[in-house]
Amino acid sequence: MSIASILLRARDPGQGHNLAFGVVAVTLAAVIFCIDTYTDIEGAIAVLYVVSMLLAAQSMTRIGLLVIAAGCAALTFLSYAMTHGQEANLQETLRLFGALAALSVTTLLLLKTETARLNLLSTHSALSESEARYRSIFDRTRVALWERDYSKLRSYLMDVRAQGVIDIKAYARVNPTLVDHCGSLIKAVAANQAARELLGPNSSGMGIPQRALIAGQEKFLDMLQAIMNGDRTFEDKVEVQTDDGEEKLVLLSVSLPEDPAAFGRVVVSMVDITQRELALKARAEAQAELTKASRAAMAGAMSASLAHELNQPLGAIVINAQTLLRWLDREPPDLPAVRRSAERMIRDSQRASELIQNARRVLSSPNNDLENVDLGSLIDETIALMEHELQQSKTAVLVDYSPHIPTVSTVKIELQQVLINLMTNAIQAMDEAGCSERSIRIKMDQPDIEHVCIAVRDTGPGIGADAKDRLFAPFFTTKATGMGMGLSICRSTLEARGGRLDGTNHSEGGALFEMQLPIKPEAEHA
Repeated sequence: MSIASILLRARDPGQGHNLAFGVVAVTLAAVIFCIDTYTDIEGAIAVLYVVSMLLAAQSMTRIGLLVIAAGCAALTFLSYAMTHGQEANLQETLRLFGALAALSVTTLLLLKTETARLNLLSTHSALSESEARYRSIFDRTRVALWERDYSKLRSYLMDVRAQGVIDIKAYARVNPTLVDHCGSLIKAVAANQAARELLGPNSSGMGIPQRALIAGQEKFLDMLQAIMNGDRTFEDKVEVQTDDGEEKLVLLSVSLPEDPAAFGRVVVSMVDITQRELALKARAEAQAELTKASRAAMAGAMSASLAHELNQPLGAIVINAQTLLRWLDREPPDLPAVRRSAERMIRDSQRASELIQNARRVLSSPNNDLENVDLGSLIDETIALMEHELQQSKTAVLVDYSPHIPTVSTVKIELQQVLINLMTNAIQAMDEAGCSERSIRIKMDQPDIEHVCIAVRDTGPGIGADAKDRLFAPFFTTKATGMGMGLSICRSTLEARGGRLDGTNHSEGGALFEMQLPIKPEAEHA
């Protein structure tokens, strides 16, 4: 390692005059020495060595600064010895110490500044490496990533919250332009290659995001609510549209920073789950078709079996009835024989009834054991089972979870099937009517100490006047392809457990079905 590399620091980027500063500093120190030594100027000329140190600081390392400082101090002492060595006085001595003090203080400050500069360079280097690693991961990952500037959006939402707004959806209903305004406050800062491949160059470009990046209005409002609530993440499945007009279903994830100042670079990711959802839909449809086929096959087999097995007792009943009439036609009637014929008819009727009951048990759910069911959990599970149908029809489900509703002793699968049937009817009614607002509201209540009530209300066209009286009648339906058995079976299922099902129109529009369930069913219903 050369002496120059020890004394002179490496050249900073864009700076080519480090050596020049060092030469000027040395030259200035020599000039100051000559003036201080060979002129009659009175004053603390040696203090000007500070200027030489400041120039040297532009090019010298810490060791170089110490060498220059030592050199300046030596020149100060040498000049003092040459000019005042034999006849020094107090004033000249004070000037000497003043110059040395200024030189020492300046050197210490410059050493501190150099240390801070080195620390800053080290920190900048570490940040540059970290940024390079992050940028490499950001650009090369196969997950679609965006960096978006949410700072203006957050400031706006905080101002809205300061006005007392808690529910952003309710605020949006009063202010229809809220979604568009909030969307205009978001700026796309960067997008990786996967993002451009997912949506196309236009939708993934810089500037104000396209409508595809804002996704559906309801989901966008949910994200705004998460920002207002101070949540750290927001995740949901949303539908987006590419530059080619293709609709895709993606899993959207937004990492919301804790520091408000970091909202200038919010990372947003999208994972294309379109194929996965299509596969799940196909599997669900295949399972539904298989279930229908299995039920049809079972019903067909059971019908054939019943036709064969019921033929014998029914035929016996007919024969015994004919025999009974003959015994009655006798003069006098043979009452003992009549009695025997009647007893045989009763026996054969009971046999036919047992065959029907057995068929009913086979076709019904195999699990008829009562269990304590938490209605809130049951509703959540049912909504999860119907997630695909709700998403496909763009129907929102709003649940009023009452914390004081007790558990109900019932057959869980039966109650769930009733709830699924009511929700399915609501979805189909709103689809057929082409309703713009599609929502299902489920409310739990406890009208008395022995019963709980589940109300299912939709925003559809409601129940027609001609259908109210026959709503639960078997084989009555308002659907072109309906069988008219759904509501009839639902009411029979609840009544078999001591419950009740009623249907009417809500005062604010839409159909309202109320299930009243006993908390502890009677023994005869168990």
